[in-house]
Amino acid sequence: MSEFYHVSVLLQECIDALDIKPDGIYVDGTLGGAGHSSRIAQKLTTGTLIGIDRDPVALQAAAERLAPYGDRVKLVHANFCDIARVLDELGIEAVDGILLDLGVSSPQLDDAQRGFSYMADAPLDMRMNSEDSLSAHTVVNTWSQEELKRILYDYGEERYAPQIAAAICRRREEMPIETTLELVDIIRSAMPAAALREKQHPAKRSFQAIRIAVNDELGSVEKVMADALDLLRSGGRMAVITFHSLEDRIVKTAMAAASKGCTCPPNFPVCVCGKKPKVKLVSRKPIVSGQEELNINPRARSAKLRVCEKI
Repeated sequence: MSEFYHVSVLLQECIDALDIKPDGIYVDGTLGGAGHSSRIAQKLTTGTLIGIDRDPVALQAAAERLAPYGDRVKLVHANFCDIARVLDELGIEAVDGILLDLGVSSPQLDDAQRGFSYMADAPLDMRMNSEDSLSAHTVVNTWSQEELKRILYDYGEERYAPQIAAAICRRREEMPIETTLELVDIIRSAMPAAALREKQHPAKRSFQAIRIAVNDELGSVEKVMADALDLLRSGGRMAVITFHSLEDRIVKTAMAAASKGCTCPPNFPVCVCGKKPKVKLVSRKPIVSGQEELNINPRARSAKLRVCEKI
């Protein structure tokens, strides 16, 4: 599985942000090709790295890459949003750092048979975990027109959502939609000529929306942000990389709320809720890639890293 290779985004920035202790316990909740994890493991002596991924292919590749670090590393097949359950099953009460890279990895995008790409023909799939039951084929062929319109609007911010949803439903009445390029053709047919001339691929937003729905990506981010901060020990840090505004908004809001503490209305003369800040923000603004990284990896352009530290 060594062909699963992924260029890690904001690699040095993540390592710096986590402020790794050689004897600490760290979780990489989105292991991928283990680019971030291998750098974390290098810095550990008596510490432990727990790598989590929902993609069995990624786990196999990571096991090869992390083999030199022996029992410093524990790998777990799970969704990152189940971090609390994973740590509980491992008998770990608190950790020194949590890293999440919420982007789809390059091997997943580039492997045509996974069905993530709108550039190559493949069965409609888009599952990050091939063992999950819900696939893009099910979404496209069975979800109602109203629900398709909703996810295209909400998850893809696609302004032609009504037209695209209607076109999908018309086509599937004739025969099931089976492949990625069939879907691309339907999306193109529903969009005006001016939209087709835009720089961005006409199917990009729709494919993003369907992928997010298939993998419940936003629900997973909301769950992990609700649970993960409580799993950090004092001084522990959480670093999260997002690649689109929907995820970034969830992460930003959760970290800001945890750093504020008090939820009393602004006009209250004194705090009556008694809530204290859980974390402090390490950086008020998101950390983004420099020009050197962008020259090497254009996919890093939309990456934003947010970091907080447990009080």
